[in-house]
Amino acid sequence: CVLPPYTLTDDLLEVIKQNTYALAQELKVKGLMNIQFAIRNDVVYVLEVNPRASRTVPFVSKATGVPLAKLAAKVMVGRTLAELGFTREVEVPYVAVKESVFPFNRFPGVDTVLGPEMKSTGEVMGIDSTYGIAFAKAQLAAGQKLPQKGKVFISVKNRDKRSIIFIAKKLWELGFRIVATRGTAKALMQNGVPVDLIFKVLEGRPNVVDLIKNREIALIINTPSGRKPKQDQISIRSEAVAHNIPVITTISGAAASVNGIDALMKEELQVQSLQEYHRKIR
Repeated sequence: CVLPPYTLTDDLLEVIKQNTYALAQELKVKGLMNIQFAIRNDVVYVLEVNPRASRTVPFVSKATGVPLAKLAAKVMVGRTLAELGFTREVEVPYVAVKESVFPFNRFPGVDTVLGPEMKSTGEVMGIDSTYGIAFAKAQLAAGQKLPQKGKVFISVKNRDKRSIIFIAKKLWELGFRIVATRGTAKALMQNGVPVDLIFKVLEGRPNVVDLIKNREIALIINTPSGRKPKQDQISIRSEAVAHNIPVITTISGAAASVNGIDALMKEELQVQSLQEYHRKIR
């Protein structure tokens, strides 16, 4: 979760706002309302609407300095937003990133791929003037320190091979060495990305699990193939957790991580209090 939205266009944001207003008025909600939107091919879909708060509320309150739950409670008992002095949207001149915390290290062998079920045990926030550093801070707070050198293992499903090319090129340009299994390596080499070929777990040795155990891998990008991940993919991800190696299982997550790594290599982390950030809001 990123505030303000990092990848949405102004037109899509306006559609989301108008849909939100319409739903709130039609459902006659007073107080907080949680809406889950999905966007596909620039079309906005409503997945569900709940007349309650969500876990995003404390994140937004921390990021903006606005006590949303307190304001909502007063609205529910008859006060108006005008009376409470909250009549305009708060626009922050910085970026806040929310990240979930997962207890995978407490459950050896558990696959780290996420689904619809709840697996997180908490959330953290990274905040900075740029998206890259804010994302890197959020990862660090969640226990996933982004590396700045070393080998990156990449193995992605077929439909992600086109998308991974730019990400792999950027990692190589940043000085990382790319290691990949046959299918992914072929796609990368055909597009000019230098790659070291490595065996899959069941193909022979040394394979990627051997490299993980030997602490030769700094980062893993592994998108699951099919609804039921293959056993070798599960072995890779669970072994990575055991050795505290960051694992990324989506292309969007990989792109964000590369952005964060790039930012970390260009500037040092700076720390400010929330109050200092809130004073920047006009």
